[in-house]
Amino acid sequence: MSSAVNELLGAIQARLAGDAGLAALIGAGGMRDRRASGLDLPALVLGAVECRDYSTASEAGLEILLTVEAWSAEGRREAEAIGEAVRHLLDDADLTLAGQTLVSLRHRRTISRREAKTGLFVAELTFRAVVE
Repeated sequence: MSSAVNELLGAIQARLAGDAGLAALIGAGGMRDRRASGLDLPALVLGAVECRDYSTASEAGLEILLTVEAWSAEGRREAEAIGEAVRHLLDDADLTLAGQTLVSLRHRRTISRREAKTGLFVAELTFRAVVE
């Protein structure tokens, strides 16, 4: 069901990229699949993805835990504001996946911190999705 993960990530990226309010916070090109040094901030990065079998006796299923990272050079407040916009857009979102059914997408937690090595701030949002 790795196609389910790719479908979900694509739908999430499309949802986030299509929001004018979020674009105003992170700017053009502010959404990436990895954070590399020297890139403009603030930015959103799709982080870790963990998959688990969530099948029932009658349906194949997959539980997907994924992290979206909001990075800021300005401070925690900016990272958390971006994170809040992402949470608002994704929590309980009704996303369409080709060949799969998204049963639920829920925000589980947000952790914000200052990275000691870089001095940058990050808000990490963890979501749980169930796909059949």
